[in-house]
Amino acid sequence: MSPSDSRGIDRREFVKSAVAIGGMSALSACLGRFGDDGESIPAGVDDPGSLPDRQHAWNAAMPSDDHGNHVLASHHVLLYADYAGDGTPTADERETVESALRSLERAFEWSNEGLLFTVGYSPRYFDRFEESLPDSVDLPEPAALTSFEDPELDTSDVVVHLASDNGAALLAAEEALKGNSDVANGVEMSAHLGDVFDLPEEFPGRRTGFVGAGLPAENSDVSGIPEEADVPEESPLYMGFKAGFEKTQATEDDVTIGEGPFAGGTTQHVSRIRLRLDDWYVEQDQEERVAEMFCPAHAEEGTVEGVGENLGDDSGAGACAETVREDARSAGRVGHAQKTARARRDGRPIILRRDFDSTDRGEAGLHFLAVQEKISDFVATKSAMAGEDLTDTPTIRQRVNNGIQEYTFIKRRGNFLLPPRRHRALPTSRPE
Repeated sequence: MSPSDSRGIDRREFVKSAVAIGGMSALSACLGRFGDDGESIPAGVDDPGSLPDRQHAWNAAMPSDDHGNHVLASHHVLLYADYAGDGTPTADERETVESALRSLERAFEWSNEGLLFTVGYSPRYFDRFEESLPDSVDLPEPAALTSFEDPELDTSDVVVHLASDNGAALLAAEEALKGNSDVANGVEMSAHLGDVFDLPEEFPGRRTGFVGAGLPAENSDVSGIPEEADVPEESPLYMGFKAGFEKTQATEDDVTIGEGPFAGGTTQHVSRIRLRLDDWYVEQDQEERVAEMFCPAHAEEGTVEGVGENLGDDSGAGACAETVREDARSAGRVGHAQKTARARRDGRPIILRRDFDSTDRGEAGLHFLAVQEKISDFVATKSAMAGEDLTDTPTIRQRVNNGIQEYTFIKRRGNFLLPPRRHRALPTSRPE
């Protein structure tokens, strides 16, 4: 897309489209439309060693809304790649990977306005080492987690997650990592990940997404969103409601591995979910959507206004969780949030969600990204969310009257370890 072709397109929609397309042409289009100085990208640090050892330490680097909820970056890229070498990685290859990542940290501020990123490794990556992962790391192979799903399983060696409010920064970082550019935000790259990994150019290896008020509404002309749908302008996600309330999230401390060589790291699960929202927006009214997204009590009492901004930092799902079986019998349906809230430890959720919408392949979707201390914590949360234990109530089926499962379809799953920053470059299974 040339600058002249894009003049009539809303800036945010243009940037979203550029990120989805990717490549040097998309980066050039962003710079051509907005100019090198059109949106200043803050520079990084001289000493990357000063950054937190936790790769997933994003909260302090993200803005918060008026209620103290952390606000995710607007634009996201997931790169699924494989180690290009034979056998096990070498010390030189580890130095190449670390040098590339440190170059990014010198180029971009560790923030939404600059760049946030993580590098995660799959169970298949660690299979190449003679020693198994320590018991302190719970990282099984991905698998179907309910009786009614059959996802493709992501087993690529590595996944790189890039996030920024600035689409040009995101694209510049991606092209620099791939080796298509020797400079990122004015900083010379000392190495490239493309020297060590086979990095993807298109789906499913390259996946993109967005989150934030207005973006779903601006990008609703895709398969899965009916023409009649009135996606609220205020909604950060396609399904029309706010998510990520501070009190419905685990803390970064809670999801951090506490012992062993990977102490300070975490595990990451990423699902690709296809959305089919015809019935959601055409057959259901706002009250019914509230009942199925939150809980029947919220719908009956008018607890949720609009997209849910009035809820502050707590969706109230914890209280709803206590009445889930009663609601199944009396209301004939149960809510997504109230089911999920049953998976708690010491009164707090056990996963930290950082998911975002997508138009990959021209389909409305959600990349459900969660970090947790153990993959078993995600599995427990997913089991509670699925509500298969509630189908002994006649009105509750696997997909009907069972939260939002009638509208969401799991297409892919993958599990990864996010090592602490000190071990993020091609770690062994037992780093010292």
